[in-house]
Amino acid sequence: MTRPDPADPLPSERLSSPPDVLELSSAPADEAVQAAVPSVPPAPPARKRTWPLALVLFLLTCFSTFWSGAFTNSRLDLTPWIDWGVADLVMLAVSRWDMGLEYMLAIMGILLAHEMGHFVTARWYRIPASLPYFIPMPLSPFGTMGAVILMHGRQADRKQLFDVGLAGPLAGLLVCLPVLYVGIGRAVPDPQPVIEFHQPLLMQGLVAWLRPELSGKTLVMSPLLMAGWLGLLITGLNMLPVSQLDGGHVCYALLGRRAHLVARALFVAAVTFMFLTGRYTWLLLMLLILLIGLRHPPTRDDTVPLGWVRAAVGWLSLLIPVVCFNPLGITVHGF
Repeated sequence: MTRPDPADPLPSERLSSPPDVLELSSAPADEAVQAAVPSVPPAPPARKRTWPLALVLFLLTCFSTFWSGAFTNSRLDLTPWIDWGVADLVMLAVSRWDMGLEYMLAIMGILLAHEMGHFVTARWYRIPASLPYFIPMPLSPFGTMGAVILMHGRQADRKQLFDVGLAGPLAGLLVCLPVLYVGIGRAVPDPQPVIEFHQPLLMQGLVAWLRPELSGKTLVMSPLLMAGWLGLLITGLNMLPVSQLDGGHVCYALLGRRAHLVARALFVAAVTFMFLTGRYTWLLLMLLILLIGLRHPPTRDDTVPLGWVRAAVGWLSLLIPVVCFNPLGITVHGF
C-alpha cells in the first residue's frame, strides 16, 4: 500500500494556487519562450530513510506473525488467555515452532513482495519513497495489519502513478498464489469449524480445480492456507478503487476526477452492506478511509497518456477485489 508523504500539500491547496509565471519586459527570443512557461518549484529534498524504524517494525512483525502462526488451528483462539500462564503459552509456541516459522515466512514474503513492488517501481521513476513499514498486530489470528510505504506522490505523473500503484498487488500475488497452491494441496476439511474463514472467489476456484472433493467445505486453516487467505484479503482490500489505496491510484489514472464518483458510490455501498449484514468488523477500515479522504489528489501531470496496454491491464486489475476479497470475512460459530 502506498501513502502520500505528509509534506505534500492538500489537494485544495494544489488546485487553488496558480502557477508562477515569470514576466520579462525585454529578453532574447529564447528567454522569452522560457518566461512564458510556468515555473516549477524545486522538488523537496528526499527524506532520509529511517531504516532503523523500518527494521524494528519488520522484526516486530516477524515475531508477531511467528506467534500467530504457532497458534494457527490450535483451537485456542477463543480460549481466554487469562487462564493461561505466560510460561505455558511460550512453551506451547516453542513446541509448534515449525508452524510459526512456516506462517511467518509465507505471510512476510507476500507482504515484502507487495511493498517492494511499490518501492522498486517508485525508485525506478526517481520518486522519493520510504522503505516499507510493516505493522505488527500481536494477539490476533494474523499477527500483522500489512505494511505501507510513504511516497512523494505529487512528483509522479499519471503513468508513473499507475505503474507504482499496480506493481505492488501484482508482485504480492506472484508470491501469494504459490503459497495458496501448496496450502490447498495439503488442506483437509474441518467438520466442526469454530471460526470460518469465508473463501474469496479466486480461492474457491483453486479449491474446485485442485481439490474438487473439498469444494464448498470449510477447511482447516493450516499456516500456508492462512497466509494465502490473508494475502488475498490484503491484495483485494488494497485494490479497492477508493481514496489512495492501490486501486484508487489505478482508478484515478484510468478515469481522472471521475474516479471520485466511483469511490463515493463504493463507500456508500460498503457502509450499507455493513449495516445490513451486521459485519461491523469493517468499521475500522471505513473510518481509516474517511480519515485519509475519499478523493484522490491530482498527479504531477494528469495529461500523460497511459496507452492501450496499460489501460487494458488497468481495467482488468479492477477485478482483483472481486476475486480476492470476500466481504463476509470471518464468522465465529457458537457466539
